Amino acid sequence: MKVELFLLLIIFIWDGYFFLRYILGLLKGYKTVSWNPTVSVVIPAYNEEENIERAIKAVLSQDYPVGEVIVVDDGSEDRTYEKAKSVNDPRVKVIRVRHGGKAWALNHGIKIARGEVIVTTDADSFMARDAVRRLLERFYSDEVLAVGGQIRVVVESFLTLVQDIEHLRIAMYRRARELDDLTLAPGPLSAFRKEALEKIGGIIESQVEDYATTKALKRFGKVVYSPKAKLFTRMPITLRELWEQRKRWFLGDLNHLEFRDYVMLLLGDFIAILDVVLPIVFLTKGEFIFFLVFIVFEVITMLLPIIFEGGKVIEALLFPIVLWFLALFYFTLHMYGYLAKLSTKTFKQFH
Repeated sequence: MKVELFLLLIIFIWDGYFFLRYILGLLKGYKTVSWNPTVSVVIPAYNEEENIERAIKAVLSQDYPVGEVIVVDDGSEDRTYEKAKSVNDPRVKVIRVRHGGKAWALNHGIKIARGEVIVTTDADSFMARDAVRRLLERFYSDEVLAVGGQIRVVVESFLTLVQDIEHLRIAMYRRARELDDLTLAPGPLSAFRKEALEKIGGIIESQVEDYATTKALKRFGKVVYSPKAKLFTRMPITLRELWEQRKRWFLGDLNHLEFRDYVMLLLGDFIAILDVVLPIVFLTKGEFIFFLVFIVFEVITMLLPIIFEGGKVIEALLFPIVLWFLALFYFTLHMYGYLAKLSTKTFKQFH
């Protein structure tokens, strides 16, 4: 019993730390500035005929005057190019390049962009009406080279609801820890000083181009977070698709991690194991009071992010279940990733 309570206390300390930092972040607020640069929005698109028009129109509907929208058709095999060309607005430019991946397409768009600030977004996503303005207000000093926004998920199934809850938790973490030191300027919604991108040679070619680009930029200045700049994106609707997407992301991330990143990652994995095992232990041993305390604590720590980041109460109530699933999912994924990386290193050593 003492061991179980000690482990429960570890969870409370871990989650409570971020929750308290989140509250302090809400109370403190963050720096903003009034700035009106010229803006180009670049949208890479590969086989996105179903989504591209909505993405373009969301940019054109911004409450900030976007100068141009550059759609880069990355060698699509469907009618993405034709759909993009059908949007009748002089600000829209559509170019077609051979298929080379997201970073390849983005860099083609950036090369012809005329804006002082480049905003990147995805073809399967759509911005909130004030997203660009909210990104720009966070360039509060010349030291800020990029700003990342908050990503939300278009709910199309229970699994996408799970992912939206996950992204609300990420929003809590970022406001708690990363307001002025963002670890990832997300590909679906970020803004960059064009001159800063030119300094690092554009978007970095990688499985995780957004993470690699963020790390490259932070060698020269700051990357910050804008909680009120929101975008809604489509996410995997089957478990297999989710596994493949997150596997690609994680294996890509492992190529860019530093020592302190690994320390935080392993600590997170330890907490994930506790999140999975402790509720089962409490239930099997009939210790329902501790199980209930765990559930209530997790719901409470999710309620404030739901209120302030724009979620729904049902998402807070479902969070303990979602937490258990995500903890098991990511722990399994991370073990797979570590073994894959270790086996690759071993193979290279002996060949």
